[in-house]
Amino acid sequence: MSIVIWADGRLCGPGDPVVTAVDHGLTVGDGMFETCSVTGGRAFALTRHLRRLARSARGLGLAEPDEDAIRAGVDAVLAVADPDVGRLRITVTAGPGPLGSNRAEPGTARQTVLVLAGPVVRSDVARVIRVPWVRNERSAVAGLKTTSYAENVVALAEAYRRGADEALLANTVGELCEGTGSNVLVELGGELVTPGLVTGCLAGITRELLLEWAAADGLPVREAQAGELPFEVLDDVAAGAGHLALCGSIRNVVPVVSLDGRDIPAGELSLAARHLFESRSAENVDP
Repeated sequence: MSIVIWADGRLCGPGDPVVTAVDHGLTVGDGMFETCSVTGGRAFALTRHLRRLARSARGLGLAEPDEDAIRAGVDAVLAVADPDVGRLRITVTAGPGPLGSNRAEPGTARQTVLVLAGPVVRSDVARVIRVPWVRNERSAVAGLKTTSYAENVVALAEAYRRGADEALLANTVGELCEGTGSNVLVELGGELVTPGLVTGCLAGITRELLLEWAAADGLPVREAQAGELPFEVLDDVAAGAGHLALCGSIRNVVPVVSLDGRDIPAGELSLAARHLFESRSAENVDP
């Protein structure tokens, strides 16, 4: 399956130039992005993703992207993509700029907007490891979905090196935070508990929907209070006193079946959350 590319108003081939060498998204990672799952030729929860894209832009001090233009790009790529395309990525950068961290003068650079559709590999379970690196909950970009993803690349490469497909990180004060591209849920005491946004984790769209749908359905899924989920809670899971699940826009909700190379069972609540998300997401493509 090939990747379909839309760049600033036109469909492009995979070898066509789409950004300048001095684009600030390329030189210093000055931009934001969203990844949507594609089902039946439509992007799932697109409105929520575009809302978060705008929040990331504001957090970076950039103008909010042109939503109408992005939606036109989404329609364009999905109209020509293979029927079984699974992933849509929207990337917006600050546009051309200096070679350093300072941006071009306001009003002199137009944002670069890219929309891509392509294949995806899905799994109904996850295997995770703990890594020693941390999220900085006091970072200037904490909670923003920026294109500065190098630390995630390093952590995920370590996960693959150790036979896993995701890495879990603490924050600077030792709280469980998130994965490199997923939110985490801990099943303990008859509840599924996910780290609060104050930990510096991303406000995941799947996480958001699961919390809403679980509350409406009576499933005990909630956000943790400050300090409630120390990173050491994973020791309890490894010892058999709990379970884990991950959620994200491509994963949806999946139970974790391996922690640091040790097999662990899928929890009943984790499986129920997966079923709930699959059922509710099938009812509405843009909830």
